[in-house]
Amino acid sequence: MQHDDHTTAPLLRDVLPGLSAELVRLLEEEGERDLAICAHDLRLLADCGCGDDFCQSFRTEPHPPGTPYGPGHRNVALFPARGYLILDVVHGRIMFVEVLDRPELRPALTAALTGGGAPR
Repeated sequence: MQHDDHTTAPLLRDVLPGLSAELVRLLEEEGERDLAICAHDLRLLADCGCGDDFCQSFRTEPHPPGTPYGPGHRNVALFPARGYLILDVVHGRIMFVEVLDRPELRPALTAALTGGGAPR
Protein backbone atom coordinates (compact mmCIF):
# COMPACT_ATOMS: atom_id res chain seq x y z
CA MET A 1 0.00 0.00 0.00
CA GLN A 2 1.50 3.31 -1.02
CA HIS A 3 0.69 6.92 -1.89
CA ASP A 4 2.60 8.26 -4.88
CA ASP A 5 2.24 11.94 -4.04
CA HIS A 6 3.71 13.00 -0.71
CA THR A 7 1.64 16.22 -0.69
CA THR A 8 -1.69 14.39 -0.84
CA ALA A 9 -0.86 11.47 1.46
CA PRO A 10 -2.98 11.54 4.61
CA LEU A 11 -1.60 13.20 7.71
CA LEU A 12 -0.90 10.89 10.62
CA ARG A 13 -2.65 13.34 12.97
CA ASP A 14 -5.87 12.99 10.92
CA VAL A 15 -5.77 9.20 10.68
CA LEU A 16 -4.39 8.32 14.11
CA PRO A 17 -4.52 11.43 16.30
CA GLY A 18 -3.65 9.49 19.46
CA LEU A 19 -0.49 8.02 17.94
CA SER A 20 0.48 11.40 16.51
CA ALA A 21 0.11 13.08 19.91
CA GLU A 22 1.98 10.22 21.58
CA LEU A 23 4.92 10.56 19.15
CA VAL A 24 5.13 14.30 19.77
CA ARG A 25 4.99 13.83 23.56
CA LEU A 26 7.56 11.01 23.62
CA LEU A 27 9.95 12.94 21.37
CA GLU A 28 9.69 15.98 23.63
CA GLU A 29 10.35 13.76 26.67
CA GLU A 30 13.50 12.44 24.95
CA GLY A 31 14.75 15.98 24.29
CA GLU A 32 14.07 15.66 20.54
CA ARG A 33 12.22 18.98 20.20
CA ASP A 34 12.95 19.47 16.49
CA LEU A 35 11.68 15.98 15.69
CA ALA A 36 8.62 16.56 17.87
CA ILE A 37 7.76 19.59 15.72
CA CYS A 38 8.24 17.53 12.55
CA ALA A 39 6.16 14.66 13.95
CA HIS A 40 3.07 16.88 14.00
CA ASP A 41 3.07 16.97 10.17
CA LEU A 42 3.98 13.37 9.32
CA ARG A 43 2.24 11.89 6.30
CA LEU A 44 1.38 8.24 5.73
CA LEU A 45 3.07 7.28 2.47
CA ALA A 46 3.11 3.48 2.68
CA ASP A 47 3.07 0.62 5.12
CA CYS A 48 6.27 -1.33 5.55
CA GLY A 49 4.98 -4.19 3.42
CA CYS A 50 6.18 -7.01 5.69
CA GLY A 51 2.67 -8.40 6.26
CA ASP A 52 3.41 -9.43 9.85
CA ASP A 53 0.40 -9.23 12.20
CA PHE A 54 2.45 -7.60 14.96
CA CYS A 55 3.70 -4.80 12.66
CA GLN A 56 1.91 -1.49 12.08
CA SER A 57 4.99 0.34 10.72
CA PHE A 58 4.82 2.95 7.96
CA ARG A 59 6.89 5.21 5.72
CA THR A 60 6.56 8.95 6.10
CA GLU A 61 9.00 9.89 3.32
CA PRO A 62 10.07 8.16 0.11
CA HIS A 63 12.91 5.72 0.68
CA PRO A 64 16.16 6.88 -0.93
CA PRO A 65 17.65 4.68 -3.68
CA GLY A 66 19.44 1.61 -2.37
CA THR A 67 18.67 -0.43 0.72
CA PRO A 68 20.41 1.38 3.62
CA TYR A 69 19.69 5.01 4.44
CA GLY A 70 23.40 5.78 4.50
CA PRO A 71 25.14 8.78 6.10
CA GLY A 72 23.02 10.97 8.34
CA HIS A 73 20.82 8.06 9.47
CA ARG A 74 20.04 7.34 13.10
CA ASN A 75 17.41 5.44 15.04
CA VAL A 76 15.40 7.11 17.77
CA ALA A 77 13.90 4.57 20.16
CA LEU A 78 10.93 5.85 22.12
CA PHE A 79 9.41 4.32 25.22
CA PRO A 80 5.61 4.10 24.92
CA ALA A 81 3.46 2.58 27.65
CA ARG A 82 2.96 -0.44 25.37
CA GLY A 83 4.32 -1.75 22.12
CA TYR A 84 7.42 -0.41 20.40
CA LEU A 85 8.11 2.87 18.58
CA ILE A 86 11.40 3.35 16.75
CA LEU A 87 12.01 6.11 14.22
CA ASP A 88 14.40 6.09 11.29
CA VAL A 89 15.69 9.66 11.00
CA VAL A 90 17.88 10.91 8.15
CA HIS A 91 19.37 14.40 8.35
CA GLY A 92 16.67 15.48 10.81
CA ARG A 93 13.71 14.05 8.84
CA ILE A 94 11.55 11.23 10.12
CA MET A 95 11.56 8.72 7.26
CA PHE A 96 9.97 5.65 8.82
CA VAL A 97 8.04 4.88 11.99
CA GLU A 98 8.40 1.34 13.27
CA VAL A 99 5.32 0.48 15.28
CA LEU A 100 5.08 -2.99 16.78
CA ASP A 101 2.46 -4.72 18.88
CA ARG A 102 -0.28 -2.10 18.40
CA PRO A 103 -2.82 -4.12 16.34
CA GLU A 104 -5.65 -1.67 17.04
CA LEU A 105 -3.91 0.76 14.65
CA ARG A 106 -4.09 -1.57 11.63
CA PRO A 107 -7.70 -0.85 10.48
CA ALA A 108 -7.16 2.94 10.33
CA LEU A 109 -3.76 2.57 8.65
CA THR A 110 -5.14 0.18 6.05
CA ALA A 111 -8.12 2.43 5.31
CA ALA A 112 -5.90 5.51 4.94
CA LEU A 113 -3.34 3.79 2.72
CA THR A 114 -5.91 2.17 0.44
CA GLY A 115 -7.90 5.36 -0.11
CA GLY A 116 -10.60 4.51 2.37
CA GLY A 117 -9.72 7.57 4.44
CA ALA A 118 -9.63 7.91 8.17
CA PRO A 119 -12.46 6.25 10.07
CA ARG A 120 -14.89 8.80 11.46
